Amino acid sequence: MSTLSIRDLDVTLGDHAVLRGVDLEVPSGSITAVLGPSGCGKTTLLRSVAGFVRPESGEVRIGDVLVSGAGRHLAPERRGVALVPQEGALFPHLTVGQNVAFGLPRAERRRSPRVAEVLDLVGLAGFAARRPAELSGGQQQRVALARALAPDPSLVLLDEPFSALDAALRESVRTQVREALERSRATALVVTHDQDEALSVADSVAVLDDGRIQMHDSPQAVYRSPSGLGVARFVGQCVELPASVSGGVAVTALGPMRVEAVPPGSGLAQGVVVLRPEQLRLLPLTTGEGTAGEVVGGEYFGHDALVRVRIGGNDSPLEVQVRTLGEIPERGAVRVGVSGPGRFYPA
Repeated sequence: MSTLSIRDLDVTLGDHAVLRGVDLEVPSGSITAVLGPSGCGKTTLLRSVAGFVRPESGEVRIGDVLVSGAGRHLAPERRGVALVPQEGALFPHLTVGQNVAFGLPRAERRRSPRVAEVLDLVGLAGFAARRPAELSGGQQQRVALARALAPDPSLVLLDEPFSALDAALRESVRTQVREALERSRATALVVTHDQDEALSVADSVAVLDDGRIQMHDSPQAVYRSPSGLGVARFVGQCVELPASVSGGVAVTALGPMRVEAVPPGSGLAQGVVVLRPEQLRLLPLTTGEGTAGEVVGGEYFGHDALVRVRIGGNDSPLEVQVRTLGEIPERGAVRVGVSGPGRFYPA
């Protein structure tokens, strides 16, 4: 186990500045997810840590070892880093055991007990004699993780590790991979564009956009208290309400509400209040509570539904999303209530 420390990292590919002043620390034995849209620099960051890309400036340290920076660029094979690619990339002509042993020094491949240890670690004990073609996609991904863990690396890098799996498999494989990483006490860096994946797998989430780390915190903090409107929009669905705020209370189309992240000073500020759809709830008309609205549609997901409600009347219509259990209500009049505070972002 080793701490990964990245300081002021700049990477340019061709004429394009891909990473700009990236700072990131992954504590020893923890899992950090780098979350961001396609083209934001996630894979370039991973390849820079692995040693396949040479940064223009900044430094990368794995434990106490400077692997990149100050005129030094350690070769990938000397960094003690293991990479798990998107689709496993197993050798089809080798057995599972031989695939896992491939990550070990040549002298240890035939009789090392390490193969059995890591296969047990990823929940595949007894699979050593099978061929990759005999495994499911999720099992192949766990074999790829076992191969990465076999040489006991200082750091494990995972590049969109679940993107090739069917939706039904992703949740269970994510859980299995996280448990295997925790049991191995490995330090891991995962890059992904999938917010559910990042929030469920990692101990901390770093949101990368426009070549910079926009926020790095616990999954709960990144979701509940985004550092900016861009982070809020990317990490989960948002209900955005134009607002004026004074004294910690915002005036919005859903009525007055408490807000967090209020700007300093006691004056009036204009901006946007962000809520999550699960903070909104549909109320019967007879309650007289909340704000009047009209159900205009929605999406049904089985476990819940996302209902679209128009508020504000004909003069200033605004559509909000309400997450609710059960089926989508019939179109018609409802009232919308709000639970908990919103988060305010000045204009």
